[in-house]
Amino acid sequence: MSAAPTVDDAIARYLDHLVVERGSAANTITSYRRDLQRYRDFLAGRTIVTMPAITEADVRDFLVALRRGDPDNGVSGLADSSVARTLVAARGFHKFCAAEGLTVTDVAHSVSPPKPPRRLPKSLTIDDVLAIIAAAGVGDGPRSLRDRALVELLYSCGARISEVTSLDLDDLDLEHRAVILRGKGGKERIVPVGGPAVEAVEAYLVRGRPALAKKGTPALFLNIRGGRLSRQSAWQVLVDAAARAGVEKEVSPHTMRHSFATHLLDGGADVRVVQELLGHSSVTTTQVYTLVTVNTMREVYATAHPRAR
Repeated sequence: MSAAPTVDDAIARYLDHLVVERGSAANTITSYRRDLQRYRDFLAGRTIVTMPAITEADVRDFLVALRRGDPDNGVSGLADSSVARTLVAARGFHKFCAAEGLTVTDVAHSVSPPKPPRRLPKSLTIDDVLAIIAAAGVGDGPRSLRDRALVELLYSCGARISEVTSLDLDDLDLEHRAVILRGKGGKERIVPVGGPAVEAVEAYLVRGRPALAKKGTPALFLNIRGGRLSRQSAWQVLVDAAARAGVEKEVSPHTMRHSFATHLLDGGADVRVVQELLGHSSVTTTQVYTLVTVNTMREVYATAHPRAR
């Protein structure tokens, strides 16, 4: 009867497999070796030295130990992202061992990594947005008219920066105050455009775009050479406007999109309507914005209600 494979031997075989069979990068091998050594030390602390002796409970306890650390010895727990990375190494290791017959079953198969904390989207105040829009349209030259129209449209429609820069003239219906946006996966949606954005786009089309249009192109937003404005250039337009407006928060096109959604929900819009406007395929993607408004309500309640505390 052959001896049960040891944890050390199994780890060595797995790392060889990653190098020879999988062709994994040197940095990946180094990371996996470090994570599996941590796993090996944990098992050794339980006097587990052979593969068949490892149970699913051991893998789960390893996960808990990673998050908790060792406070008595001044060792902090790992962040959820690091715990998840280490568990990926352990799960890959056990899957390999089961496939190679080193163990009967994959004891790590059902162990899931910790879910990362849900991060609330960053949102600007309405005053911040208005200041940025005003700063984008300083002057009456073609570029100023273009920049004002661009920023107005970003906020008015909650559009992604790529959706705005890919707009063609035929995508606009200013008479009915609507625009066709093409989102991820080529999905189209019709989104209403607010009055100030319509006015800004009309001013650009009449007094700005003709001066920039040096060659035939259907693109709505043009660069100084007459071609389609790039995503990077449009991003810079927004960043420069935020700097001129004195807005100290980090501002990006996605910040404007977050602000669009948050301001709509604060104003009483139904989450499913906001889902359609944003072009989200699932309402659960949009519901993260409701966390922002719930937090706002809590703050108002805590400061205004006489029996809140």
